[in-house]
Amino acid sequence: MEEILDLYAQDEDPLYPVVCFDECPYQLISELRVPHPAKLGRRARYDYEYRREGTCNLFVFFAQRTGWRHIKVTDRRTKEDFAFCMKDLVDIHLPKADKIRVVLDNLNTHTMRALYETFEPEEARRIRRKIQFYYTPIHASWLNMVEIELAVLSGQCLNRRIPNRSLLQRELAIWQEKRNRQKATIEWAFTSEKAQTKLKRFYYADS
Repeated sequence: MEEILDLYAQDEDPLYPVVCFDECPYQLISELRVPHPAKLGRRARYDYEYRREGTCNLFVFFAQRTGWRHIKVTDRRTKEDFAFCMKDLVDIHLPKADKIRVVLDNLNTHTMRALYETFEPEEARRIRRKIQFYYTPIHASWLNMVEIELAVLSGQCLNRRIPNRSLLQRELAIWQEKRNRQKATIEWAFTSEKAQTKLKRFYYADS
């Protein structure tokens, strides 16, 4: 826990950026009946029946210090999908960084091994040398700031029925561009010192 909290407390260094990473499934849903639009004095009305149109996965990057985020939509969340996300982070999103420090949870696909199972050894080694993983403790994924960003995304963009992947990607791109333009970020106030006080009963210095 301290390792991540101390990482958050460091000053911004463009050569060693901190990026929080997570993923979530998304259910595509279409309407069976045309909704009634909102009118003066009456909210829009939607029928309770709907049709499931399949699922997809959202990979989300979030850099709290710079107010940058990026969302990638995939069919699945396999080790290969994860490996390509890390490659994108190194080659497309932060190519000038010497070392990207990635905060993520302990999901079994979130490993360096995924790189070697997806790419040739030389390519996997190149990507591995550019990133360093910081895992949140078990039952403490809330330490990952991207979870807060996912909550904002759910409330501002995904709080309605979206029937297909194409529309989902367009809506996500619009939301992402607006948030990035505003450099919207999170005021993180939880520190190692506060953890030692508030979590005294459960706190372990080596957690």
